[in-house]
Amino acid sequence: MLTEVAIPPYTLRGVSVGGVYTSLFVPELDAIFDVGVAPRSFVGARRLFLSHSHADHVGALPSLLGQRGLSHAPAPIVYLPVEMEEDIKIGVEAFNRGQKRSLEIQYVPVSPGDEIQLDRDLWVRVFRTLHTVPSVGYLLFRRVKKLKDDFKLLPPHELSKLREIRSDLFRTEDRGEFAYATDTLVDVLDENPELYDVRCLTLECTFVDQGKTRERAREKFHIHLDEIVERAAKFKNEHLILMHFSQAIHPGSLRGVLASRLPADLMMRTRVFAPTRGPWPG
Repeated sequence: MLTEVAIPPYTLRGVSVGGVYTSLFVPELDAIFDVGVAPRSFVGARRLFLSHSHADHVGALPSLLGQRGLSHAPAPIVYLPVEMEEDIKIGVEAFNRGQKRSLEIQYVPVSPGDEIQLDRDLWVRVFRTLHTVPSVGYLLFRRVKKLKDDFKLLPPHELSKLREIRSDLFRTEDRGEFAYATDTLVDVLDENPELYDVRCLTLECTFVDQGKTRERAREKFHIHLDEIVERAAKFKNEHLILMHFSQAIHPGSLRGVLASRLPADLMMRTRVFAPTRGPWPG
């Protein structure tokens, strides 16, 4: 059932079918992105990032929580748009009553522009996506200290002495590692150009042919392949992972369509998050 794509140094595992269910797990980041389904193998993740309140992206949250309770694990930390926090809390409280079990959840309501430290050098930056309900995307990045050029040639003993008396030896550098943007107009790229440079960009591409025109895609607040092709030269990512395809297209056809439309350089860096054979899962 699950699709797995290797995007070194990360692994992306899960399911994404537009309008049906989307849930992606990146074990190296200890993170789930959306929870339209809750596979057993996702249960150990410490973090859950929710993009918006539509059922195909959040509907399996009770199942995930139930499995966590069954395994005697604490609930994941749930990052979610501030606008949906109260509704999710109400739903989880109802679930807890039905289960006769209380599972405490740490909610982290977020707004566009927020930056939150996750681990020692791992941070997440929240950006606004453009959908029919309040929605966000997430950019995970490493914030590291780099020695300024002026001091790189100094011997270690001199650097050690300087560190005791100066605080300006290092500069901070942010390295975009992984970004997740789903259920959005393509304008999110133009409004957040740093997405073109992040190491691994996971991006929705709901419609890929003229069965749905780009105009129709925009009416539904989704991305059409035509709009990605127009911006092809801007993508500097090591890996572009396209997902959230409409179930109207057979997954076996996707790679051929993309290869015929995307420039060769971009196609070499593009991964298709869909089954390589057979129908869509479920």
